Amino acid sequence: MSKVVVVTYITMDGVVEDPAWTGPFWNDEHAKYQNGQLRASRALLLGRATYESFAEAWAPRDELDEFTARMNSIPKYVATTTLQTATWNAAIIDGDVIEQVAKLKAEPGADLLVYGSVTLVNKLIEHDMVDELKLFLHPVTLGSGKRLFADGLTPKTWTLAGTQSFSSGALVLDYRPAPPA
Repeated sequence: MSKVVVVTYITMDGVVEDPAWTGPFWNDEHAKYQNGQLRASRALLLGRATYESFAEAWAPRDELDEFTARMNSIPKYVATTTLQTATWNAAIIDGDVIEQVAKLKAEPGADLLVYGSVTLVNKLIEHDMVDELKLFLHPVTLGSGKRLFADGLTPKTWTLAGTQSFSSGALVLDYRPAPPA
């Protein structure tokens, strides 16, 4: 059985939108961490907007870079109600997203990795489909922008499973769903 692992960049004030603000904090430690996450995964789960921006950014890059080669070759599953076809080694998730993700999770193999995809992440959290939530916290505040957790999301309790700090001041807070009380 696979796990759904969410890795999302987030500011100290909870913004996850347009993460160009991560640039000043990116270094070899970040690259090594993200490479490890991607290598530990058998597929990406992406929302439409993240899929489109990733495909545009990654597909034309030089595949001599190990991370780029993996990003371009890893299978991708796209949660969308508007796209009819996909490229970039991707398949559209047909029908009920939660049902289809449950089927993917039931397959043997490595993790299903989610980057960005805030709407998808909220839906997966709402239906208890996220096994690991890794908040890649950056030491910056923006004051406005799309937040990770939607208003009205059912309250959930999480358990801290670990932390990873970086010389840039960023850190990863690794959470797992708390066992039922």
